[in-house]
Amino acid sequence: MSVDDKRSPWPMLLALGAGLAWIVAWYWPTASQIAGIWLRSDTYAHGLAVLPVCAWLVWRKRARLAMLTPLPALWTVPAVALAGGAWLLARLVSVDGVAHFALIALLALSVPAMLGTRAGRVLLFPTLFLFFGLPAGEFMLPVLMHYTAEFTVFALRLTGVPVYQEGLFFIVPNGSWSVVEACSGLRYLAASLFVGALYAYLNYVSLKRRLLFMLVALVVPIVANWLRAYLIVLLGYLSDNRLAAGVDHLIYGWLFFGVVIVLMFWIGGFWHEEAPAQPPPAASVQALPGTPHRLYLLPVLAVVSASFPVLERVIDPPVEPFVLSLQAPPAAPGWQAVGGEPFGYLPDYSGHRGELLQTYRRDRDGEQVVLYIAYYARQREDYEMVAWHNRLLARDGGQAWLMIAGRRPAVLAAQRVLHTRLRREDGLRLSVWHWYWTNRSRITSDVLAKVYLGLDRLTGQPDDAAFVAVYAGYRDDVGGMARAHEVAEAFVQAHGDALDRLLGEVQGHE
Repeated sequence: MSVDDKRSPWPMLLALGAGLAWIVAWYWPTASQIAGIWLRSDTYAHGLAVLPVCAWLVWRKRARLAMLTPLPALWTVPAVALAGGAWLLARLVSVDGVAHFALIALLALSVPAMLGTRAGRVLLFPTLFLFFGLPAGEFMLPVLMHYTAEFTVFALRLTGVPVYQEGLFFIVPNGSWSVVEACSGLRYLAASLFVGALYAYLNYVSLKRRLLFMLVALVVPIVANWLRAYLIVLLGYLSDNRLAAGVDHLIYGWLFFGVVIVLMFWIGGFWHEEAPAQPPPAASVQALPGTPHRLYLLPVLAVVSASFPVLERVIDPPVEPFVLSLQAPPAAPGWQAVGGEPFGYLPDYSGHRGELLQTYRRDRDGEQVVLYIAYYARQREDYEMVAWHNRLLARDGGQAWLMIAGRRPAVLAAQRVLHTRLRREDGLRLSVWHWYWTNRSRITSDVLAKVYLGLDRLTGQPDDAAFVAVYAGYRDDVGGMARAHEVAEAFVQAHGDALDRLLGEVQGHE
């Protein structure tokens, strides 16, 4: 046995563990937030397996790590500063997705920062695999839901089943169905990519074959989810809704996903390749004799990485909850402000400093419009306007409403807004026009709202903003949606200026 064979990997592994622990300790609020999402979300539950799998992948490389000498990489200092700065900015504007990404980037940078670039190359895949723990992808939900509904309706009609479609909602002769978030296939897609990446790494050597299998892992679950949705509706149709509902629906879904994984592996088996013979450990690349260890970089990296959580505490102190009073705009001539909410609907917005709900009735025809405002000021975590928990419909489906078409650009009273259509079980529909008000303008973009918030926070300006919704109900009759649009447009034309004055007067008052 050579001298090299006696080298232990534990010094390298312990150094890496110390670097990871340092990052997690300083960024614990974000780390615990990610772990909380893994625990409560079926879509991202695979994240619980990411760390054990990464640890196992690192352990497989222990012989090669043992032959290297720790050599912290100089380039990681600005890289850590960039990731830390992104995390700080994301925290200031409450963009959790960017903060999560920045934390995982910091963890990934711990490998070359503690062990050096050569060790980073050895552990490149385990390092990149960490990003599968990122709870991201919900931006794809509307697209996935749309195409799932379109394929389901197309396949039903192709097989002779009569179906009436209205956005994400469709009706067959013996029942009604809708594509909700759980039917989008996002959880299948996320888990498939997770499993697919690991399979490709362990079973292929060439980058071309690995990327080809990742394409399979991307396409197969999407198409399979389309087929799953179609077969569930078809099974319900043929069995008069005795099957493919409730528990049967869930079991069928997960059994189907198991079939999808087996199908992926079967396809991937056609281009399986054997890994080349590995050289003995003594032949592994080693640090050259006399190479400086650059251990002086370790305290620099430690200070740089820890400085951003400290800066956050200094420039972003907590704000005690407070309440702002909002007064509804007075009714314009030809309108009356009336009590109650006639449609049994309320947008699911929380964390606001003030809330307003007011119904208006038009004198000439009795048509009713509801104005809803959620006002935000001194925005902090859990008290920001654009956040995952702020939606038109509650995530738990507690309301009796289904979304049939969501967040489409529209024009209302000569201003750009978003238009969402909802449907209740009794057939009542709602047209909801909504937008954001900021101290700069009316906008419809979540990204632009966050950019404005970041500018306000960095320049010390008030960050007041509001979510505004105007909605009207109608039945599924000829011209119903057109009448809803006409009455909502008339309301905004009559009250828009008063509404802007109201929001401007509230700004900056606590």
